[in-house]
Amino acid sequence: MKTGIIIICYNNEYDIEKDLCIKYINDVQDVEFCLVNNNSKDNTYELLKDISGTCKNVSVVNINKYKSSTSAIRAGARFMFNEYNLKQLGFITTNTFNKFENLSMLLKVIQENQIDISKYDQKIFYTKETKLTLFQSLFPVMDYLAKSN
Repeated sequence: MKTGIIIICYNNEYDIEKDLCIKYINDVQDVEFCLVNNNSKDNTYELLKDISGTCKNVSVVNINKYKSSTSAIRAGARFMFNEYNLKQLGFITTNTFNKFENLSMLLKVIQENQIDISKYDQKIFYTKETKLTLFQSLFPVMDYLAKSN
């Protein structure tokens, strides 16, 4: 089973180096990416579609009316849950995405730490006493990356 990672994008046209993003995404194994465009007013959506058209493990969800980060994450989670059989699902919001120079740098860090990201979520999962629902089992990828860097 695969891990899913939802990345929320909002007006990130200048933060997306398409060719580098494609390179890092193609280097990642057993991860499905869901790039959620949260009603961007620039060309973010078109860039995300271009990446999705080239990478087999990338889907794009387009939100036509701006939503809160929580609602955008839920939209991505619903899509991923319906489309894929995932063992875990992480997310990265626009605010935390901006801690990196651009999307390709974020993807590079994910690619370099993909095994540890999976282990991090498993630690959380096994310490919970109740069975987690879809939205309760979402984990913030940045929490792990902040601890590892």
